[in-house]
Amino acid sequence: MNIICSNCNAELYKEVKFCSKCGKQLHKNEIDKRTSSLNLIIVFYTTFLLFAVVSYLFYNEYPYNLLVEIVIESVFALMVVIFSLFDYKEILKLYKIPKLNKKILAFSLVFPLLSAVIVYFSIAFLNESLFGLNENYYSEYVYLDYPLFWAILFTAILPPIFEELGFRGFLFNSLQKVVSERITIIATAFIFALIHFSFISFIWIFPFGLILGYIRSKYNTLWYGIIIHFIHNFVVLMIDYYNFNNSLF
Repeated sequence: MNIICSNCNAELYKEVKFCSKCGKQLHKNEIDKRTSSLNLIIVFYTTFLLFAVVSYLFYNEYPYNLLVEIVIESVFALMVVIFSLFDYKEILKLYKIPKLNKKILAFSLVFPLLSAVIVYFSIAFLNESLFGLNENYYSEYVYLDYPLFWAILFTAILPPIFEELGFRGFLFNSLQKVVSERITIIATAFIFALIHFSFISFIWIFPFGLILGYIRSKYNTLWYGIIIHFIHNFVVLMIDYYNFNNSLF
């Protein structure tokens, strides 16, 4: 049985993969699709790992520099959007408002409150005990006018939006095409933690990523992950803000 090329209307044999007249690929078999997804995953991982290294070097070379912060955050957001365009139809489905589920909504509000407090004090203890460090995210923005605004923007707003899109959106969708759902959840959590480029952070970011990945898989939406991510980061930032100023007001 012959087929017709949708591009040039040439009549072709069904077995061929490319049109002999215009060269258009007629269909993709399963191996082709898996290979394409795997290639995208490798490019994604390599790109963001390199970006993490370059960002780390720039932050150390130009500390307390708003322009550097804006450029790095803008480049990160742009890279995420570009990769997401390869799978935009499936990713758009993840932004549909899910049906109201009181249990997962309650979890999305309560869990990050608890995780933020536990992570904040445990990581602070480890940093102090192992490295003699006392990190404070808010203090990194006090050189600016309206430091709380910038701290919230760069710490609590932008990361949940673009990290969830990149890791639980594009990367998750791509991995689903080549490995099982369980491996997808583990792999996205691992890469998510690895990209943060910190051994201490890896201790909590990896299990945090597992939970976000499980919720993304179970409910097929990014909204719960964004809410959890935002509340966690915001609460950590507010604790830093309180410790720096000895007041929330």
